[in-house]
Amino acid sequence: MNPFEILKNSKAIKEQAEKFQSEMEQMTCEGSSGGRMVTVKINGKFEMQEIHLDPLCVDNRDVKMLEDLIVAACHDANTNMQELLKAKSGSLLSDLNISGLGL
Repeated sequence: MNPFEILKNSKAIKEQAEKFQSEMEQMTCEGSSGGRMVTVKINGKFEMQEIHLDPLCVDNRDVKMLEDLIVAACHDANTNMQELLKAKSGSLLSDLNISGLGL
């Protein structure tokens, strides 16, 4: 790996990183649990944007189940966003075509 090649491409790397960061802010992913009884939508910063609860799962006699469903839906949304970001960042790095990095 030639460090001068990386320096030569630093402007392109910076531009791609800024573009990716801007795209991240627009990305959303959804996660669900309980057969979609609870759905959660997050953005690319992993901030919860929406939550939807099916009225069937809102039972004041079983609050613990609802809490578990919300946690599971958030975990699912985070996992989905991580996979999306990994795929997007992989294509970003391959677009830069920096030889020697094995990307």
